[in-house]
Amino acid sequence: MIDTTTRIGKTMLSLNSRLGKIGFSGYMQPQFQIAQSKGADGNIYNGGDFGPYVNNRFRLRRGRFRIDFSHYNDNGQPSVYFVFQFDGTERGVNIRDLWGRFYENKWDLFHFSAGVMARPFGHEVLLSSTFREAPERGRMSQILVQTERDLGVMFSFNPRRKNSKFKWLGIDLGIYNGQGLTGTAEYDSNKDIIARISSKKVLINPSLGARISGGISAYLGGITSQNALLNTTQIRDGIAYVKADSAQSNIGKNAPRRYFGADFQLIFPNQKGQTEFRAEYIRGLQTSTATSSTTPGSFPVTSSGAPQPLYTRSFDGAYFYFLQHLFSTDHQLILKYDWYDPNTKVSGLGVRSDNGFSGADVRYDTFGGGYMHHFNQYLKMIIWYEHPINEKTALKGYTQHLKDGVFTLRTQFTF
Repeated sequence: MIDTTTRIGKTMLSLNSRLGKIGFSGYMQPQFQIAQSKGADGNIYNGGDFGPYVNNRFRLRRGRFRIDFSHYNDNGQPSVYFVFQFDGTERGVNIRDLWGRFYENKWDLFHFSAGVMARPFGHEVLLSSTFREAPERGRMSQILVQTERDLGVMFSFNPRRKNSKFKWLGIDLGIYNGQGLTGTAEYDSNKDIIARISSKKVLINPSLGARISGGISAYLGGITSQNALLNTTQIRDGIAYVKADSAQSNIGKNAPRRYFGADFQLIFPNQKGQTEFRAEYIRGLQTSTATSSTTPGSFPVTSSGAPQPLYTRSFDGAYFYFLQHLFSTDHQLILKYDWYDPNTKVSGLGVRSDNGFSGADVRYDTFGGGYMHHFNQYLKMIIWYEHPINEKTALKGYTQHLKDGVFTLRTQFTF
């Protein structure tokens, strides 16, 4: 997570009192988009769905306002930190952050957080949309960790003394409801445990000034089945098919959500800015439904209200960034490639409806590129085009590549 002990000093407007320090910050992202086809062939990963007769639109993608409060003890050490942030767009207003943090000051090693907060998994999930170069997180991040935030608690090891030998190291361990902010309430008693071990930027080549950072993450959770059917993908005689396990004992059984990932960020400074490479790979088991691999915000039910059977798939995915400043730090070239394979046990023409598969089992490779320009410290512009390529399958609607590319022109105003 962002080092919130220093964020309070970077806000545009701050108020000091004997009780503590209050800071205000915010940003908004007006944008214009053009899709390759009306409805963008179901592409919802570039700021939400396009209507069936819409191929261009203006949107206020995000409108954030944030209040930070920090209290320091008599020795100048952080004691309590509190954050409230909401997001307002033409689609409504929602809470994005509402959490508090307590700092241990005997060893300056630990802190404890509770509330609605970002889940400590991976790099892209934790990277704020204020600073992210691509307009949106990748398809994999949006599917596995919807809305990035959840309600829970987190224990962190984060040395704060300047002379600490472990100042470069961070360890976060969190316990969360699991469904994220897409659901209004917890719908089972299972709690998801998330752990991340990460390093801050470490100098690896003094002559070049090269720095590297990275981390490993684990997500151990699941969804309690409310139906006697549990679906998995099996292989028989070299052919993949969906196996439906029907047993009364499946009701109340935990269907797994287990992710394991690793990421790194490598930076080479130069006279005009810097060159950066980023990569992250995640694999594991994802549970959702027969027609979707997205983590459900509420337990999935049929039109009549009956619980749907759950479907557990083996998945993997990754992304790669190349970032290059052009002429100065005000200009930046952005190139990105990512893939998400929701079902690694089946591919190509093996993805067919008569074997129980659907569009939720189709792999996507996405190529994106763009240019970012900073007019000043309060305004930047992003020009971006992203083109997903679905694998060709035997499913109706997925026998050819879909026309689901999206062009985005975004401005971001920040204070």
